[in-house]
Amino acid sequence: MGTRQTTGPTASTSLSSLHWLGIALALATGVLHLYLGALFVPSGLGISFVVAAIGFVGGAGVLALDIDVSRRPLYALGALWTLGQIVAWYVVNAPDFSTLGYVDKAIQVGLIAVLVVLIRRDGA
Repeated sequence: MGTRQTTGPTASTSLSSLHWLGIALALATGVLHLYLGALFVPSGLGISFVVAAIGFVGGAGVLALDIDVSRRPLYALGALWTLGQIVAWYVVNAPDFSTLGYVDKAIQVGLIAVLVVLIRRDGA
């Protein structure tokens, strides 16, 4: 177990409202993916939804529980993971997009925006 820094992006401090917004968005898209996974399991598509849900919920959990990791790489990984989800959604579903898909992608674009702000803020 590592020791916590007292300053910088890995400092053990209370999370800001921006952090909590990112956590809420990650959990929202995670729950949507878990729901979709339950609809399609045991197919490969269903399993991919469950894996996506684990990624979103896991990332949110690491941040919310203040696990001893550097936050900036966590934000970057989250942004890339989410961008990958958007690209995969487009490739798999074009041109037949659902309302639920649009809602989920709006949540994910919001999540990416939050993560980019956090990356830029912690990099200063």
